[in-house]
Amino acid sequence: MPIGDILSPEIEAICTEVVDAGFKVHEKMQPGLLESVYEACLLHELTKRGLRVEKQVPVPVFYDGVKLDVGFRIDLLVESRVIIEVKAVEVINPVFLLILTNYLRLAKKPVGFLMNFHVPKFKDGIKRILNTTDLH
Repeated sequence: MPIGDILSPEIEAICTEVVDAGFKVHEKMQPGLLESVYEACLLHELTKRGLRVEKQVPVPVFYDGVKLDVGFRIDLLVESRVIIEVKAVEVINPVFLLILTNYLRLAKKPVGFLMNFHVPKFKDGIKRILNTTDLH
């Protein structure tokens, strides 16, 4: 069953923490640093909040029944449910959103965030994407 626009209150609470942590990192660090810096700061901020966060999580790809090692990696995975892709670019390329959508589908996760820290206002750099495919 597709999840549509509805997430459980537990996942919504995680999403709230993720967004708030992103705003805090952006406010403290400001634009102009490497993605790896923002990723490390976001990992620290989320962990401080008591959330379990994994970094650079491999995304499995299966083709024709064979698991392929193609090197896809999720920047941050929060509570095994929420994907965060970190960027520090002037312009969000639409392919970044497609990549996140595919990560959600391949990893069978309900929601993901594309967070671009190279913007004057963080609200302009954050995109939330829902997995609208069957998660089962």
